[in-house]
Amino acid sequence: MEMKKNKQLPGTLTVEPLGRKNWTDFVHLFGSRGACGNCWCMYPRLKNQEFEQGKKNQGNKKAMKKIVWAGKPAGLLGFFEGRAIAWCAFAPRQDFSRLERSRIHKRIDDLPVWSIPCLFIARDFRKKGVSNLLLRAVTKYAREKKIKILEAYPLDPARGKLPDAFAWHGLVRSFAAAGFVVVDRTSKNRPMVRYYS
Repeated sequence: MEMKKNKQLPGTLTVEPLGRKNWTDFVHLFGSRGACGNCWCMYPRLKNQEFEQGKKNQGNKKAMKKIVWAGKPAGLLGFFEGRAIAWCAFAPRQDFSRLERSRIHKRIDDLPVWSIPCLFIARDFRKKGVSNLLLRAVTKYAREKKIKILEAYPLDPARGKLPDAFAWHGLVRSFAAAGFVVVDRTSKNRPMVRYYS
């Protein structure tokens, strides 16, 4: 699946679901730090103790690989000129146990939703509109797969510039540009947003 160019990214962003064939690209994108602090995008899927334990001996990386090798949905990789430059965690909400336990982001209804708890963009491609392209690609993918409701929990910073390390939830403005709407404001700085396809 290809997304059109934008003014800041001089080319086309191609996206595809994470699977066995592009696992190595995912590993290269996340690097030796597992994106951030050996997370490997397992933070939304595990209890605190399990997650902290998984930071040792590549446990979180192995856990993500197990999900991928089992053929379960994990997320979408964004490619630019053959290189993986972006990641979006994307799976049914119930796969993210931390969300299911959240007091702030409780389910607002019983409808089946797919959640987007995390975005990651390669350092040299940040602030180039990649997250906007990636989110548009996710909505397109969802329509093709007949996924009706997408849900996310992005940051709505109160003031000034937000350090990259704290932007992994994505920003409300990026989700709004991709057609998401705020559906719950229990958290003032991290509202729940949805896209209805």
